[in-house]
Amino acid sequence: MAEDMKERGKSGWLHIEQRELSHTVRHGFPYQPTALAFDPVQKILAIGTRSGGVRLLGRPGVDCHCQHESGAAVLQLQFLINEGALVTACADDTLHLWNLRQRRPAILHSLKFNRERITFCHLPFQSKWLYVGTERGNTHIVNIESFVLSGYVIMWNKAIELSTKTHPGPVVHLSDSPKDEGKLLIGFESGTIVMWDLRVKRADFRIYYDEAIHSVSWHHEGRQFMCSHSDGSLSMWNMRNTAKPFQVTFPHGKTQRDGRKESCKPILKVEYKTSRNSSEAFVVFSGGLSYDKAGRRPTLTIMHGKAITVLEMDYPIVDFMVLCDTPYLNEVQEPYAVVVLLEKDFVVVDLTQSNFPIFENPYPMDVHESPVTCTAYFADCPPDIIPVLYSIGAKHKKTGYSHKEWPVSGGTWTVGSQTYPEIIVTGHADGSIKFWDATAITLQMLYKLKTSKVFENPKSGDVGRSGELVEEDPYAVQMISWCPQSRIFCVVGTSAHVILYRFSKHDANTTITSLEVRLQCEMEDVISPSDTENTPCYSDPSGLSPQPQPPSPRSNTPDSARDSITCLKVKDRMIRMPPGYQAELVVQLLWIDGEPPQQITSLDLNSAYGLLAVGNCNGLAVVDYLQKTILLCMNTLELYGSADPFQRLTRSPRKNRQSTSGLTELSDNQVSLDLERSKSPTSAPYSPSLHNDPRGTGEPVSNLRSCHYSPVFYLLDNDHVNGHCTSPTSQPCPSGRARVPGGPEGPRLARRGPGRPPFRKAQSAACMEVSLPVSSLTEESRENSFSRSRSSSVSSIDRETKEAVTTLQFMESYGRKSDSLPTPCLWVGTSLGLVLIIPMSIPMDEQERQEDPVTVAPAGTVLMLKGSILRVSFLDCGGALIHSPYEVWRDQQAPGDPDRPRKRKLVNFSPSSSQEASGDCHLAVVCSERQAKVFLMPTQACLYVHNITESSFVLRADVVSVCNSVGLACFCANGHIMTLSLPSLRPLLDVNYLPQTDMRIARTFCFTNGGQALYLCSPTEIQRITYSQEMCDNLQEMLGELFTPIETPEAQNRGFLKGFFGGNAQNFDREELFGEASAGKGSRSLAQHIPGQGGMEGMKAAAGGVVGELARARIALDERGQRLGELEERTALMMTSAETFSKHAHEMMLKCKDKKWYQF
Repeated sequence: MAEDMKERGKSGWLHIEQRELSHTVRHGFPYQPTALAFDPVQKILAIGTRSGGVRLLGRPGVDCHCQHESGAAVLQLQFLINEGALVTACADDTLHLWNLRQRRPAILHSLKFNRERITFCHLPFQSKWLYVGTERGNTHIVNIESFVLSGYVIMWNKAIELSTKTHPGPVVHLSDSPKDEGKLLIGFESGTIVMWDLRVKRADFRIYYDEAIHSVSWHHEGRQFMCSHSDGSLSMWNMRNTAKPFQVTFPHGKTQRDGRKESCKPILKVEYKTSRNSSEAFVVFSGGLSYDKAGRRPTLTIMHGKAITVLEMDYPIVDFMVLCDTPYLNEVQEPYAVVVLLEKDFVVVDLTQSNFPIFENPYPMDVHESPVTCTAYFADCPPDIIPVLYSIGAKHKKTGYSHKEWPVSGGTWTVGSQTYPEIIVTGHADGSIKFWDATAITLQMLYKLKTSKVFENPKSGDVGRSGELVEEDPYAVQMISWCPQSRIFCVVGTSAHVILYRFSKHDANTTITSLEVRLQCEMEDVISPSDTENTPCYSDPSGLSPQPQPPSPRSNTPDSARDSITCLKVKDRMIRMPPGYQAELVVQLLWIDGEPPQQITSLDLNSAYGLLAVGNCNGLAVVDYLQKTILLCMNTLELYGSADPFQRLTRSPRKNRQSTSGLTELSDNQVSLDLERSKSPTSAPYSPSLHNDPRGTGEPVSNLRSCHYSPVFYLLDNDHVNGHCTSPTSQPCPSGRARVPGGPEGPRLARRGPGRPPFRKAQSAACMEVSLPVSSLTEESRENSFSRSRSSSVSSIDRETKEAVTTLQFMESYGRKSDSLPTPCLWVGTSLGLVLIIPMSIPMDEQERQEDPVTVAPAGTVLMLKGSILRVSFLDCGGALIHSPYEVWRDQQAPGDPDRPRKRKLVNFSPSSSQEASGDCHLAVVCSERQAKVFLMPTQACLYVHNITESSFVLRADVVSVCNSVGLACFCANGHIMTLSLPSLRPLLDVNYLPQTDMRIARTFCFTNGGQALYLCSPTEIQRITYSQEMCDNLQEMLGELFTPIETPEAQNRGFLKGFFGGNAQNFDREELFGEASAGKGSRSLAQHIPGQGGMEGMKAAAGGVVGELARARIALDERGQRLGELEERTALMMTSAETFSKHAHEMMLKCKDKKWYQF
């Protein structure tokens, strides 16, 4: 049978066509935003970031992320209004022109300044000349079409008076006068303002103000402008008299008793907009509060006449823009909204209503509302689950939003033809869970669940239970397990607890059952392998998991007596639960002898079996959540019995707890430190105290690295390497300094022993960095970095004292080689590369299942791989994926007939049900951090083996369905994404996707069906990618269009008098002034032109969007035909008029032909 399976595998089963890997979409709030821009005609918004990213937003579904290759921060953004182009100015003094007329924007041109630094840019409406201000105070002019410098330059020493002895500072503002486009207003940081006449190349007037200038805003008539200053004041200037401002106000500065104004913070930006319906203008500015009001949040102030409205923001304001109806600066602006970009949020305020409500944000900008700690991705979900979750979540939405439509409504987007239900689940540091609808590359929140409501709120003065265990985030989510078919949901928290939820459409008044598990090694000094065989507990859990005694008050008991208590207290009263997910069971690990429980490292549930399995570095616990009992609670070594392949001797962790102090222990424990550095990231920490080493506590070493297990996998348990904090739950520790056990925390740490630190703050997965300081990156530390291969040789295995349970999987399988039929089994993978198979006997009748015990008997079957086990999955002999059995969802809270209770309906995917000629065998796919193997069950013969990586290790592995085939997808620590065919394990794809992988990415990376994956690319953003060739080909259709053909609104008729007295702005020809013919060429040494790749990208986009291009061409032809028709009519009228004039002229000539001159 095994040889036949190999031959069928060699024939090329299930080959997935994969050639590339592509980004699909990025969700969330742009991390560290720096700049903001808006196209008032196309209704498209752009946000620049510190990492060189540009986020383009339109109507829901139109969301595009672009990235500068340099990674330099974006300083400023300028739209070419209604032209489908964007100019970005970056911190590396480079200007870029982006083409937005394609679904994937690309750079057309770049211009690198060499000798001057860019500080401000201004692009007038319908102009192809960009004004660029620099740090030296000069103003250069760039042609947008060719992206070359003009020879026209406004030097700072010509802009100011010759008598001025000081440099005016960098250019902070540039704008053309609404009254006359031939005059440019230049604002310098020092407070100098110059009105430069571009035609005559000299200054019209100069203003020297005492306070530094931050921004300038014009009145639409061009007769006056407003400046914001560093002292918190606003100054108004009239063009007729520029000797002094005609008005200076301190909006938030009160007059003190001595008559002076109190000092205020700078007003960083001001916008001055007029309205038709009101004679009073809108003045909107940020900052300006008095320094006396310490602790006040950042504010945005809206002044409308005498009314002043102060809007407090949750985060500092980065930038804001007032949205107006017209793109013309010389018309009444008519503002209708204010877009406010905050450091961690994005707010739009409605100016058309007196109470200034905010718009409901349609984008998923609140992914980071609480830091994300874990993610899960489910594709091809049951079609009814999304509407159900949305209907429940809609009842808890906030109210008070503006009733008007979202103002950022540009672009077009349609749902693609190949879509299927997708759900993303995120866990957060505050214990909340968010369900997101991710169908068709969009993201919309469906439902929010708060796990903290299960527990009692800790009292402020309580030092018991969790007072010392978890400092700030006791409810942080570490792991998620969800069965969409049965709608059973399981959450693992950082306080060593598991919560099981059931879904109901009805509210309920119930009590939550709490089970306490004593999962700890309790064996005495030395026990032979034969003595470790234990009979598992079947119906009575007291044998292996004794019921805890009531905890005594913590305030009156020493640390050593803190035994059999939990980290959190579950509510023990009747609780009203709203519709949605309702907590049914809480499983908590107990303190033992003053030592906190180790964090949970693996979890699996099966709704058909009604079982829940939990593992950590100490052992395994199996819980029957239908009968609310603990079936199994054993140390990992006890599970092997006499089948332990290493014949290890277990020792009690209570031995050898002598505490030593002093920095001299560092040199003695260097061997153990090097050993732990060389270990696999998912292996258990090496503790020398368990090997009869009198220096075993190794206090300095334990201070250098606390032995924690990470939420999703157990990566880099060394908190501090070379003095640098790398663990997600660690706190900063000074380099080279160890805590003295005699200090305030010394006795407590000594009592806990090595490897059992207190729970620390559960930080976001986004905040976990693993890079080392540059100064400490020696050759040794570089080799011990994150991406370095760690040895998992037998020599290090021999020294292991703990074996963590790293993966769990319930499945219908064969527990022994002699089994003839598959039975319910639990597959257990460990950190030493071992896989144990635990068969179970589960009553099939529903009544018996509720009453009779489930039998769990470890069989000792062991499979071996290199490295820690990450994933176990199963295929039938035809190569199709075998899904775990599940229970069909039923609403247990729904009112029904008590005499006819609804029965459980189970769906079982037995390996024998889909096979005929191949017998009852099936395939087990096991993947570790080093290799993958395919076993034939029940013979346990290894059919295929593939060494995935030798230089790194696998962080995440999943068996996924892609294009009606099954493959193994792996993500490695060195950033490589690999896919292997199944069952033959042939490499299909190997892409070096992320050269620098940090802990945030490692903890949140996950694959799903359909050839998709996601990870947290920043603390606030989720990046989705695809490795499916089919989806890459169809991606062009799924993305939204950023540019749509819209006719530019016509300028208002200014009237005869306004045109006569309002200057000659319409007659200004920039081409004549700035063109090469009159101004000459710009200095080549000053700026270097760099051609972009936008042309090729545009051709690809055009090939992918032929329908859109044809539509644009049709519209253009229609417009051209209409204009030609109008031209033809005008020509006919002119010809008729000319003929009439000729006729009258001829008649006049005949009439006057014979007259003398004196007869006229």
